[in-house]
Amino acid sequence: MKYNPSAFESKWQKRWEENDVFKREVDNSKEKYYCLEMLPYPSGNIHMGHVRNYSIGDVVSRFKFMQGLNVIHPMGWDAFGLPAENAAKQNNRHPADWTYSNIANMKEQLKKLGFSYDWSREVATCDPEYYKWEQKIFIELWKKGLAYKKKSLVNWCPECETVLANEQVEDGHCWRCSSIVEMKELEQWFLKITEYADELLEYTYKLKGWPEKVLTMQRNWIGKSIGAEIIFKFTESDKTVTVFTTRPDTLYGATFMLLAPEHPMVKDLIKGTEYEHDGLKFITDIVKQDKADRTDNKQKKGFFTGRYVINPVNNTKLPVYIANYVLMDYGTGAVMAVPAHDTRDFEFAKEYNLPIKIVIQPEGEELNPDTMTEAYTGAGKLVNSCELNGLDYDEAKKKVIENLAKDNAAKASVNFRLRDWGISRQRYWGAPIPFVYCEKCGMQPVKEEDLPVALPKNVNFNCQGNPLDTVEDFVNTTCPVCGGKAKRETDTMDTFMESSWYFLRYCSPKCDTNMFDKKEVDYWMPVNQYIGGIEHAVMHLLYARFFVKVLRDMGYLSFDEPFTNLLTQGMVCKETWKCENDGWLLPNEVKDGKCSKCGSIAVKGRVEKMSKSKKNVVDPGILNDQYGADTIRLFSVFAAPPENEIEWSENGVEGCYRFINRVFRLVVSNIDILKVYNNIPEFEGETSKTIIRATHAAIKKVTNDIARFQLNTAVSAIMEMVNTLYLAAEKLENDNDKAAFSFSLNTLITILAPFTPHVAEELHELAGKTSFIAESKWPEYDEKYTISDEIVIVVQINGKVRANFTFPRDAEENTVLDTVLKDSKVLSYLEEKELVKKIFIKNKLVSLVVK
Repeated sequence: MKYNPSAFESKWQKRWEENDVFKREVDNSKEKYYCLEMLPYPSGNIHMGHVRNYSIGDVVSRFKFMQGLNVIHPMGWDAFGLPAENAAKQNNRHPADWTYSNIANMKEQLKKLGFSYDWSREVATCDPEYYKWEQKIFIELWKKGLAYKKKSLVNWCPECETVLANEQVEDGHCWRCSSIVEMKELEQWFLKITEYADELLEYTYKLKGWPEKVLTMQRNWIGKSIGAEIIFKFTESDKTVTVFTTRPDTLYGATFMLLAPEHPMVKDLIKGTEYEHDGLKFITDIVKQDKADRTDNKQKKGFFTGRYVINPVNNTKLPVYIANYVLMDYGTGAVMAVPAHDTRDFEFAKEYNLPIKIVIQPEGEELNPDTMTEAYTGAGKLVNSCELNGLDYDEAKKKVIENLAKDNAAKASVNFRLRDWGISRQRYWGAPIPFVYCEKCGMQPVKEEDLPVALPKNVNFNCQGNPLDTVEDFVNTTCPVCGGKAKRETDTMDTFMESSWYFLRYCSPKCDTNMFDKKEVDYWMPVNQYIGGIEHAVMHLLYARFFVKVLRDMGYLSFDEPFTNLLTQGMVCKETWKCENDGWLLPNEVKDGKCSKCGSIAVKGRVEKMSKSKKNVVDPGILNDQYGADTIRLFSVFAAPPENEIEWSENGVEGCYRFINRVFRLVVSNIDILKVYNNIPEFEGETSKTIIRATHAAIKKVTNDIARFQLNTAVSAIMEMVNTLYLAAEKLENDNDKAAFSFSLNTLITILAPFTPHVAEELHELAGKTSFIAESKWPEYDEKYTISDEIVIVVQINGKVRANFTFPRDAEENTVLDTVLKDSKVLSYLEEKELVKKIFIKNKLVSLVVK
């Protein structure tokens, strides 16, 4: 009988579904386990990154269920977003049609891979019955002051024609299309994530099951700084500007003031002055630039506004400049420049010939502003600072704040890099924001009984800007307060809103009285194990944490964090080929190292993440047809530890296929033994002992490794077990040997089931079993059977390993030393030397010291 996955994989997928094998309900008599992979965007096709992510989660889910836990393992679709809208334009299809057809296609693909999802819990975030509850919560957030609308300078992507949150700007570029992000002033909706900045930061030190790299990224993004807010008054004006600084001790060294081009007061400062024309041009040019470029070590650019402020500690006049490297994303968008002790301020001062004043003097050295070639940013004592002279910087900080606070010119302050979450998007395919605007009553929320505010279907996508603005039947409505004419809000919500709570909806997806059933959420949540990409560290993962804390404070939830443990899996990568004329090439477009299109030399590029644009994508569907689902799944978890990248290898896939084939042959060729011998074997006889010891060792290794997410080494342990069984199959001499072999084969099928579930089910059935292997009990190991009767003792001579010997376990010292000291190899190291010391460590080591 030959291993042929196409003959039985679909059979088992159908049986699992028909028998609700993976459907779970609340059971208070059992310990729950919630395993979750980040939900996918329904682009139409799954890729190898999906397969790896979901294979990891599936191994853990099946394993935990076999251990007796009540495991929930749901799947759904992050279905709103700009790609669907773009596809509508390109393919003359409605985003809803495009999205739901993609969902159907991807769901079929996932089912063909045999993942243990409870499809009764499936959600699609574009379903009005899903975002209805999101709209309800949004209104509640507004009532509590956590959602608000204001005019603000925002990140604008000209290509996507929408606003981006700060977290969606990567090095000055749109996270989605890589266009350079511009600054634009718009009325926008925000959520007050900053209200939770301290708690979000505090809990990063409590999330023991999260990778430290992710926690560090969140801490840096939240960016807590302790310092002071200092107020500077303008000369010839009653205006003031507030600066946040972590170094108030250096205030005496401030010689000029810098404002971000985006600062709300800069245009007023130059309005009607000789500086207005050139100043506006400078501002326009700078705000178009990449933020990362503005803040790196390139040339510092500034524009003098013609205005001055007064330094509150010494009443000196400081010229006010607009500077390219000052951003509104940190502090107040205003900087007191201390060029002697700040690298960027020093470069700016040198560029514009501005004064440099030293106020920190290092011990044993005397700085001179005329000869300095770089800023001094180290420790020292205060100088040129009046009453602060001689103090260290910590003492000076307190003194400055105390003195200025008396005149209401300063106060101690904590600043965060984190900014409120801008959730307005000027696009169609998103959840409508449930507010209307009435000339009489102003801005008003939609009544709860009128939710959801559903997206209209008849929309023209061939227009500039937001398509919703053109739908009169949607825009024109009535005021929920006075019943008069009103206009709907046409901005939709950032799609990260939907993914910030979907894991809660999975707990009770059919609940029609609220966003979820609290009793069910209290049972299933928090998620025990979350699996997904590290690219979501400061977007989805931060937003989801914020959402849970808000819902907790509203009384909806009784826990603090959504995800107890987090695994960030590595990417699937593959080599690339490129031609200077034809760009990226498929492997079959390269022949004898040349481009088959133009004949130019094809350059083998780096191994990079699989990407359609780089033509290094592998289609899981084709692989499934060729090798079967179990092979793809096995390769995905065996090629590397889950957190590491894996390099795509056709040889690796074929190797996994051969291994499954090998297991299949081993079981089928011994199927009669498996059917007949069901008694528990005795631990006697060399062959039986070898089989039983290898089996218990494999159970121990696989159990512990899955628990630690070392899935690749768990598979290696199974492979070692199979090698042992092939050798043992030739030495079965009696019924006890055969009973041991049958016990081991049954164990092999069981511990393989989380990794290769289809072939495990098939072999389980061939062995005469009528139950599902997926519902079998996970085997337990006995420690005494994992210990070998023989051990290897290492021999060291003067600290260097020179030999090793195999002895019966617990061999006595005299027996070991007698054997070691008669060995010719050991004696060769002792020739013409005096043996001065012998050290014996039982079952481990003999150490000889000679001179």
